[in-house]
Amino acid sequence: MSLFNLFSSNKQYDMVAIGDIVTDAFIKLKDANVHCKLNQEDCELCVRFGDKVPFESVEVLRAVGNCANAAVSGSRLGLSTALLSTVGNDINGKECLEELTKNGVSTDYMSTNNEFPTNYHYVLWYDVERTILVKHAPFPYSLPKNFVAPKWIYLTSLGETSKDFHHEIVNFVKAHPETKIAFQPGTFQIKLGAETLKDVYAHTEIFFCNVEEAKRILKVETHDHLELMKALMSLGPKIVVMTDGINGAYAYDGKKQFFMPVYPHKPFERTGAGDAFASTVVSALALGKSLEEALRWGPINSMSVVQQVGAQKGLLTREKLEEYLAKAPEDYKLKEVSQ
Repeated sequence: MSLFNLFSSNKQYDMVAIGDIVTDAFIKLKDANVHCKLNQEDCELCVRFGDKVPFESVEVLRAVGNCANAAVSGSRLGLSTALLSTVGNDINGKECLEELTKNGVSTDYMSTNNEFPTNYHYVLWYDVERTILVKHAPFPYSLPKNFVAPKWIYLTSLGETSKDFHHEIVNFVKAHPETKIAFQPGTFQIKLGAETLKDVYAHTEIFFCNVEEAKRILKVETHDHLELMKALMSLGPKIVVMTDGINGAYAYDGKKQFFMPVYPHKPFERTGAGDAFASTVVSALALGKSLEEALRWGPINSMSVVQQVGAQKGLLTREKLEEYLAKAPEDYKLKEVSQ
């Protein structure tokens, strides 16, 4: 049984992020190997089987996950944000709620579940990359009765019991067309398939994924950015934004294709780069920026996040982000790509 916050307000938020909140334990490994194929992709983290594997340190971060990262990102940039998610009735859940409040994110739409524990993930951190051991509790999902239509819904990673919840969200947006959906699917949403979630795609204002996720969604092998984005747009989104790691990001609005390079940096730990990019683009749009301006904002927050451990410590305020933008190198420019 889940209980929503009984003291919820009737406030309209700029952005409500919807997804699974988690606690992450970052385990920094000191004795491991990485094996890659000849193309330096499809890499595997390897440790000795059946052995005691030494680690350097553990750092526990509360109130993270795609949805929480997006809500905190929006709050830092000046939006009023809330999180719609569930925690267990335990110490991890209590500390997640406290952390959200500390970061300026409303818990009006948070619920507490007495049956399952708060989601807890283990992040194996080696060099600058991470491998995450995940488990999502089978929480029941629903919109609270007092849910006020926000300007934006930021829909992201949900667990395996969330299929019907997606359709509930779409029906709500149909009844409140002033609310826009930003969709950044997680592993299970990609696994569900585009056909199952076709109503979500059809009502999405802006869609985010990386190149490998796009190929899985579309069940194709091509690496052609424009071809992938056009195929994703055919599912319904008005704007498609696709990241390609250190190679930068691409966007397509049905008329123009854009390319945005990364902001120059040396990463310390890569967790949260994609969340920072996508949530910053959405936040910029919510603040009235054009798509072109929003795409310039995104890589700056990604750059800042990967200088710290975890997905939230490096998230910037609007003032700080605009400082980086003002002193950006000459080649940090949005480019329109010919089709």
